[in-house]
Amino acid sequence: MSRLERGFTQIYTGNGKGKTTAAIGQAARAAGYGLKSFIIQFMKEYPYNELNSLELLNEFITIEQYCGDDFVYKKEPAPAEEIEKAKFAINKAIQVMNSGEYDLVILDEACVSVYFGLLTTTDLLNVIKNKPAQVELILTGRYCPDELIAAADLVTEMKEIKHYYTNGILSRKGIES
Repeated sequence: MSRLERGFTQIYTGNGKGKTTAAIGQAARAAGYGLKSFIIQFMKEYPYNELNSLELLNEFITIEQYCGDDFVYKKEPAPAEEIEKAKFAINKAIQVMNSGEYDLVILDEACVSVYFGLLTTTDLLNVIKNKPAQVELILTGRYCPDELIAAADLVTEMKEIKHYYTNGILSRKGIES
């Protein structure tokens, strides 16, 4: 049973760093209040270090990963098996939201999953439409479709001003991964 009187739909998008970090920070804040979060990560079948830290809060935060992103680097269309995983994850998100067990549901990299063909805008609009009134929903990812922005209650755009990636600095453990 949710402890939220009213839940909203939030989107964190844009080309700047911090979308996933903001969403995970929200889950950590919610845990501090005793709220339970369920995080589904798309395009992240990699042992990012947030999995390790969130394990410390496993009484309050559940996290699952679906879909890889190798096809992006190979400049190929999304393979059918990755699309199947994404569709499964969307159905799971709807089940989780309607279970009454979780207060906050986060679909990390859901927006960029539309851009790369794993999901459709309609898939995510369906999640928003089926969100119970007391559940908070957060979608993250670059290239958020305008229809999702219109359907959300709060949208934050992370804008890159300057980034050390442009100087050849790769992802660092504990900071970016």
